[in-house]
Amino acid sequence: MPVPVPHQRTVVLPHQAGPADDACARTARVADAPGAGDATAQGPGAPVPAGGQARTAPAQGYPETGQPQPAEQRLSADRGPLHQGLTLLLIGEDPNSHVPEMWDWAGRKVRLRTARNLTEAERLLTDDVHCILLDLPPAERTADRDTGVPGDELGMLHDVLRMATSHAVLVLTYETDAERAADAVRVGAQDYLFRDELDGAVLSRAVRYAVERKRADLAQRQLTESRMLAQENARLERGLLPTPLLDGSDLRFAACYRPGRSRALLGGDFYDTVRTPDGTVHAMIGDVCGHGPDEAALGVELRIAWRALTFAGLCGDELLATLQKVLEHERADDEIFATLCTVDISADGRRAGLCLAGHPAPLLARSGERPGLLPYEFGGPALGLLPNARWPRRQVELGGSWSLMMYTDGLIEGRIGKGNQRLGQEGMTELVSRQMAAGLSGEELLDASVREVRDLNGGELTDDVAVLLLDRR
Repeated sequence: MPVPVPHQRTVVLPHQAGPADDACARTARVADAPGAGDATAQGPGAPVPAGGQARTAPAQGYPETGQPQPAEQRLSADRGPLHQGLTLLLIGEDPNSHVPEMWDWAGRKVRLRTARNLTEAERLLTDDVHCILLDLPPAERTADRDTGVPGDELGMLHDVLRMATSHAVLVLTYETDAERAADAVRVGAQDYLFRDELDGAVLSRAVRYAVERKRADLAQRQLTESRMLAQENARLERGLLPTPLLDGSDLRFAACYRPGRSRALLGGDFYDTVRTPDGTVHAMIGDVCGHGPDEAALGVELRIAWRALTFAGLCGDELLATLQKVLEHERADDEIFATLCTVDISADGRRAGLCLAGHPAPLLARSGERPGLLPYEFGGPALGLLPNARWPRRQVELGGSWSLMMYTDGLIEGRIGKGNQRLGQEGMTELVSRQMAAGLSGEELLDASVREVRDLNGGELTDDVAVLLLDRR
């Protein structure tokens, strides 16, 4: 719809009456409030403006027809109260400047504030200002009075841009200063206008264009910053994922990790595997309750602490008791806990020590035997639940050829179909047995198992999933 321009008349700016002060600034804020300055809004007893005749506020409709404007066109979700009309702040020291009256796209009169300098402008630059119209002085006036050396012709624009980082800025200048006007846009202004061409329709259109262009610029900047932050977080999370240290071991290692958080690489589940100088291979997998960024950070702390304590020679109950102290000091509140499963495999690969802290028991598949869950009854409580808890270590015979799968509860808590039935450990055991019987092993086995669990769930799993597989052939 074309911009309605009921009258082609000009308004002498308020700063012609004299310099502004704090009282003037306060008066300007009151005048800009909804209903202020409108005789109909203030009631029959309201004072009449200095012109002698009260002006009525424009109706919320199309000026040409008087029909009501659709509600969805009167509202905007963008920054600032556009549903109350646009507000323009004019900054300029020329007391003879004239700005025509303007109406926005909904037929509302654009509110105008004026400031002679940046000090006044800073007082008047409130959140409801949508656009700044900067009246640049002629180029010759920026030169040094004594030496005649040209000064910074856009110095005031630089100051305005620093002061109003989120506001649209229009530059007003003379047609003879076209080159300087173009420089102003290159510096950061949204557009420029020539005084000789200024009328209500041109200015109204330019203001609305500048506001929308500024919004687009800010949105693009926020998108770029979000992408950079996401890339930085991804690099950080990728660096926090474990690198197994199994040099010198004949065991084969595979892992699958899927965080429950959207667009994340790291969740509250954690795992690690290292080989100590005596030839023992240590493996662990754990789960911090919850799967947000705080839980992910705590999981990384516990994993790093486990690796350091393992290389220091701790094992079994002593290691878990120390990890519980780490958890108690690092968790955000006393309700946070973590489950953990640790395995230490002898140098010959035929025996293992197993400790469970509230965690599901691993799945063991010996050569020629059907996969089965290791006993769980001897396990202790999750870390962080009970002070002075104990975690007994149980000896497990592995044999000469075997596969040991450790996992978090995200793998077994997925649903089966549309009902409330969960996969559970028995369902997971049957699923993995079928995949092994099909000849899958290593990462192929883990990927196929997780994929089938997801398909049974009817979509992506909402909890973190970590699976670790150690093989000896």
